[in-house]
Amino acid sequence: MARIPDAFIDDLLARSDIVEVVGSRVPLKRQGKEYAARCPFHDERSASFTVSPTKQFYHCFGCGAHGTAISFLMNYDRLEFLDAVDELAKRAGMEVPRSENPRNAQQQDDSRELYSALDAATKFFQKNLEGSEKARTYLDGRGVDEENRARFQIGYAPDGYSGLRDALGKDERRMKLLDRAGLFSKNDRGHVYDKFRDRVMFPIFDRRGRVIAFGGRVFEKDDGPKYLNSPETALFHKGRELYGLWQVRQANQKIERLIVVEGYMDVVSLFQFGVTQAVATLGTATTPDHAELLFRNAPDVFFCFDGDAAGRRAGWKALESVLPRMKDGRQAFFLFLPDGEDPDSIVRKEGAEVFNERLKQATPLSQFFFDELTREINLGTLDGKARLAERAKPMLAQIPDGAFGDLMKQQLAQLTGLGGGNAAAARAPIPQRAPARQIQPIAKRSLVRGAIAVLLQQPSLAMSLGGKHHFQGLRLPGVELLLELLGLVEQRPDISTGALLEHFDGREEQASLHTLAAQTMPGDEAMWTQELHDAVAQLEKQLLVQRLDELLAKQRQQGLDDTDKYELRELLKARATLRL
Repeated sequence: MARIPDAFIDDLLARSDIVEVVGSRVPLKRQGKEYAARCPFHDERSASFTVSPTKQFYHCFGCGAHGTAISFLMNYDRLEFLDAVDELAKRAGMEVPRSENPRNAQQQDDSRELYSALDAATKFFQKNLEGSEKARTYLDGRGVDEENRARFQIGYAPDGYSGLRDALGKDERRMKLLDRAGLFSKNDRGHVYDKFRDRVMFPIFDRRGRVIAFGGRVFEKDDGPKYLNSPETALFHKGRELYGLWQVRQANQKIERLIVVEGYMDVVSLFQFGVTQAVATLGTATTPDHAELLFRNAPDVFFCFDGDAAGRRAGWKALESVLPRMKDGRQAFFLFLPDGEDPDSIVRKEGAEVFNERLKQATPLSQFFFDELTREINLGTLDGKARLAERAKPMLAQIPDGAFGDLMKQQLAQLTGLGGGNAAAARAPIPQRAPARQIQPIAKRSLVRGAIAVLLQQPSLAMSLGGKHHFQGLRLPGVELLLELLGLVEQRPDISTGALLEHFDGREEQASLHTLAAQTMPGDEAMWTQELHDAVAQLEKQLLVQRLDELLAKQRQQGLDDTDKYELRELLKARATLRL
């Protein structure tokens, strides 16, 4: 898919009112020039979530959530970037410019045809379910009612080798399309036949509710593999998708938790009994992409597996994938069921209330981590403690900076007696810095930070410099970032704060820029303009001094050529004029 031009994103954000976008989902109250609400991204009693109509971005002083109208839709509606852009573009009556060349246009046309073919196959399977007493009796026996059959668009692939092919593959072009969609198989003699035969069919949906693949379940366990999934296609990559996620999003306005299970019927049965937060991996272990997708949708993730050795291996694989994504505020739990039970059987046997009680007793990630690593280690010996440290340290190093990582390292220190100091205390004194940053007067900011703060308050003030700022090459923290901000505003004089911040999405500077932009600066436009001009003038003087020092050092060490001598004389004159 073609990259969406930055200019379009800027224009889209300029035409989108973030107050309207957020206000249609979260009740906002006006507070001065801004709007406030309880943060929709974490539980709180007081309103620390603010939306600025002038800056066109939101910020939560409680949990740090921040962004533009695009990122709000991504986080609140749980949309992918392109889907959020589409949503805003529809509201603004704009056409998203994705096709930059004929090849990309052809790819989009191919994708549309694949979606159409999969949709037709879904309808074919659903129609066959209506006419199959065998399949309907099976679903009746599993307790799946009509509502949930419709919710998941469950169908039936008829027995025989050409049911789907005869119904939909009416010409060579359609045959090729169905084949590319993963609906056909081919034998050694080149004969093409239906991939799914005599199976209950579970369509797999993407994050926009479009069918991208299928999972087919046999009626009896000895009729081949229990589940048969579509192969990888242009639309379907099993390591990136979760069965049931689309239905979870539709059933829950706010997703507090996700329950990861192994089978399609586990998901459907849990929904049937009112547990509407279940998803399943697609015949594969939990991948890093799965972990990212899970935490993007919910703060708490429960992995529910069989209690046998295979189930515990699946749990450990899931732990390895989520550990590098355990930012503060996220939680992972592991529930291992009794022998012979799966979520489908146990929820039908015990009901949703007992199942939820089991979830409350699930093992936290921290406990599962140390339980598994110490399972075959004797911590009563020095050798055992050393082995635990050797195994645990590389894994704990993957945890993002924060309280959870500190506490895990502290627990390891307690178990082994190594590095017994409090890891949190060893870090930079963040609690002392944070209040200082909030009350720090503008005059005490560094020149660069002060100039950046002004630009984030009102980007258009950069135009008052007339493009005249000559401190490129000054070796001070933040100078390159300041120059980048000035350049962006000069290219787009009407850019809003929110659109300006969007250019730094995914970069390490993003969080600090959002925090700085969320602060309210004293003064008015005239004062901010003067501060910006004074800062630029001081930075230019510092560059002059820096270059003088370089030339004088070179003169002492190796001498100067004629060009250097001329530059030195001019700089000395400039320094005298400026009285530096």
